[in-house]
Amino acid sequence: MEKTILSIEQMEEINSLLKQKAVEAGAETWQDRKEAQKVSCKFGEEGVCCRICSMGPCRITPKAPRGICGATADTIAARNFARMVAAGAAAHSDHARDIAHVLHMSSENGSYKVKDKDKLYRLAGEWGVSTEGKDLYDVAHEVAEVALMEFGKPFGTLRFLDRAVDGRKETWEKEKVAPRAIDREIATIMHSTHIGCTAEAESLVRMGIRTGLSDGWGGSMIGTELTDILFGTPTPTQTESNLGVLEEDMVNIVLHGHDPSLSEMIVLASEDAELVAYAKEKGAKGINLAGLCCTANEVTMRHGVKMAGNFLQQENAVLTGAVEAVIVDVQCIFPAMAALADCFHTKFITTSPKAKIPGATHIEFDEHHAFDSAKGIVKEAIDNYENRDRAKVYIPDSKQTAMAGYSIEAIIKQLDLVTNSHVDKTGTVKPLADCIVSGVLRGAVGIVGCNNPKVRPDYSHIEIIKNMIANDVIVVATGCAAQAAAKAGLLDKEARNLAGQGLRTVCELVDIPPVLHMGSCVDISRILLLVNAVAKHLNMDIPKLPVVGIAPEWMSEKAVAIGNYVIGSGIDTFLGVYPQVTGSAEMVDLLTNRVEDIVGAKFTVEMDPAKLSEQVLERIEAKRTALGI
Repeated sequence: MEKTILSIEQMEEINSLLKQKAVEAGAETWQDRKEAQKVSCKFGEEGVCCRICSMGPCRITPKAPRGICGATADTIAARNFARMVAAGAAAHSDHARDIAHVLHMSSENGSYKVKDKDKLYRLAGEWGVSTEGKDLYDVAHEVAEVALMEFGKPFGTLRFLDRAVDGRKETWEKEKVAPRAIDREIATIMHSTHIGCTAEAESLVRMGIRTGLSDGWGGSMIGTELTDILFGTPTPTQTESNLGVLEEDMVNIVLHGHDPSLSEMIVLASEDAELVAYAKEKGAKGINLAGLCCTANEVTMRHGVKMAGNFLQQENAVLTGAVEAVIVDVQCIFPAMAALADCFHTKFITTSPKAKIPGATHIEFDEHHAFDSAKGIVKEAIDNYENRDRAKVYIPDSKQTAMAGYSIEAIIKQLDLVTNSHVDKTGTVKPLADCIVSGVLRGAVGIVGCNNPKVRPDYSHIEIIKNMIANDVIVVATGCAAQAAAKAGLLDKEARNLAGQGLRTVCELVDIPPVLHMGSCVDISRILLLVNAVAKHLNMDIPKLPVVGIAPEWMSEKAVAIGNYVIGSGIDTFLGVYPQVTGSAEMVDLLTNRVEDIVGAKFTVEMDPAKLSEQVLERIEAKRTALGI
């Protein structure tokens, strides 16, 4: 077992060796930039600096307790927090809108085709789109049009709210946080935080929850469902992770970002026989594709593409000296990657008009000619192979096997392995619910989110996961948290040997690892629906379940939107990094206390992963006690 699990110290040793490669090349990394920043701005850290008009910026101090307009620390911190929710919801939801447009352009003879017909027809039935006697792609286009209307429809609430357990829908309606159109919620927050509008912190917190829910039960859920329809619903797939997945004698292409409409085409192009032959003509043995961040999760769970790493690993990939091209689309991309690539032979290629970066090679991806466009980008990488400086190559001898791709459908299929079909129906979450009620599993946690230099990178993810599974708490993970688990070896089925007796037995019988990879950050909507399904089965609202969300190393505005829709869904959320609201006692009280009276869940912040783990386990046991189980 010792050979399977990679320790954080081993990871850090590899990072130190790669950092030395940066020094030798005269390149800077995030560690250098963090050091140059010195002490963070106290006002920014506490959320009490306001710059939404040109009378300021205004900073709140004991001698200046109000801004020029009269805004207090509570108002300013609430406005800043609400705007982070809006930006995060916009990022996820704009991703989903693009996927809806891609579904609308899908065709039998085009680059984009429907891969999961059954899911398309199920969604069509859910949304009242007639399928009888219609061509598959006519149905797909109508479903896409309905999805696009969710962004700006003038009346009603989001369609996917109907999926929620009754208790959630009643709470949302009663507290007036049921989201309407996605874009409307984002625009409403931006309007409400304009100078001269909302100054009441609680009102802005409620708006933040509603806007967050428009992401989780709107944009992100649409993005996940339509991506499955287009590119296939994930099934458990074995892959490898960490920088050891790069190959010294192959053209190495690293995909980074979030948009599967690009990455799916790059995967197909990298497998194109003509391009593989061209790579061999250039002296390589072939094309090796690897992923970073959420794009890695997307292509891993559908194609088994190897995962090079997560957010703070992106520069390390270039530092290996073995990468011909880093191809990016949107979100979580360091602008510094362009300058770093210049210190090596790597081409840093941007593809989206939404994420142009100075110094990059910009090749706009054309979705209307997607496959040909992707082939052109891959050819750029192949042409760069002969420019590799072999003296600069250092590929760490570190890679772990991992299982990825546990969609809800895949999880239920695994649960069917232990369902007595003579007594119970297959195709349900009953075995999972039974394990929780009986105490074989004490509960479940979703561990999600980014890396953050404010804490020891990946340490909190890995330590909390190990603490959870040792205490018979099953873990589901997405995004960079899932990749941290993969790098450590915790997505391997053999990691069950680190679990408690109950979870280990479940893993053996159901044939799963103790940590289930459920996809990218957008796919946290899968976690919502899985928890929702268990709540429906047990005929209770979500807040009663012994289920918790954890974001140990979050850093992005998307994570703030996620946190809001997770608590809005009734799931307590534990954070390992403080939100920028600590300058407002009102906001701290609202988020860590009073919000529970509104939606049945709240935030808890604890930067020590051992203490956070203890608090999570205490919360799970308190919920079990309240249920009498």
